[in-house]
Amino acid sequence: MFSKKTMIVVCVIILVTANIIVLSVSSKHRYPPSSLGRTALIIVSPFQKALTRTIDFTKNTWNHYFFLVSTEEENDRLKQKMGYLIQKNNEYREAVLSNIRLQSLFDFRQSIPYESIAAEVISVGPSLWYRTLVIDKGKTSGVKAGQPVITPEGIVGQVIDTADSYSKILLIIDQDSAVDAIVQKNRARGIVKGASSDQCIFKYVMRRHDIEVGDSVISSGLDGVFPKGLPVGFISNINRKNSGLFQEIKLTPHVDFRKLEEVLILINH
Repeated sequence: MFSKKTMIVVCVIILVTANIIVLSVSSKHRYPPSSLGRTALIIVSPFQKALTRTIDFTKNTWNHYFFLVSTEEENDRLKQKMGYLIQKNNEYREAVLSNIRLQSLFDFRQSIPYESIAAEVISVGPSLWYRTLVIDKGKTSGVKAGQPVITPEGIVGQVIDTADSYSKILLIIDQDSAVDAIVQKNRARGIVKGASSDQCIFKYVMRRHDIEVGDSVISSGLDGVFPKGLPVGFISNINRKNSGLFQEIKLTPHVDFRKLEEVLILINH
C-alpha cells in the first residue's frame, strides 16, 4: 500500500508532466488540431489550475515563514538592546543617587570639627537581637575599637572590633548599646538604650522633667564615646507612672538603619 505522502508526490508529478505535454503541443502547433487540443485542454486545465494554486500557496507560505523568522530575529535583537539600555539607565541612576549621598556626607564632614573617615556599609548582622554592621575600613585606615560612628542624620553606633580592612559596628538600637543623652529643649538627662528593634528606650529620666512627644534628644558628651550635641533621635512615646522616680520613654532614632549605606567614623574628637 502506498502512503498518503507517496500518493501526493505521484499526483504532483503527473500534473507537472501533463502541463509540460500541453505546453509542448501548444508550442509546436500555433493552431493545434481541434479535437486533440480541446481534449487535452479540458483534461489538463483543472490540474494546471490546481498546480498553479499549489505553487502560489507554497511560495507565499515559504515567503511568510522567512518573513516571520526575520521578524523574530529582529525582535530578539531589539529585546537585547532594550535590556542593555535598561541596565545602563539603572547604573546611571544608581551613580547619581550615590553621588548625592556622598556629596551630603562630604558636606557634613566639612561642617563638623572632628577628623573622620568615610566608609561604606558592606554587610548587616543577621541577628535581630545583636544589631551590628560591617564597614569597609579597618586598622590600616586608622579605625579603632570605641570610636563613634555617625551620619548627617545622627548617631549610628560605635566600633567594637577591627581587622586590617574591615570593622564591626554596634548600633545604638542593640540592647548592649548605651548613649548618655539629654533632651535638647530642657537638658533633662538620661541613657538611650537599644531595644533590639528600630526603637530605643530613654531610661532614667526624672518624672519631674516636662518632656513631650517629638522632643529632640542629643548626646550629652558625658559617656566618653560620643561628642556632645550629636543628634540621637526624638521622643515617640511617654508613660508617666503614678509612682516611681523615672518616666518610661521610647525614642525613635533619626538614622534609618534599614537604608544605611555610608557612614563617618570619628577618629579624633
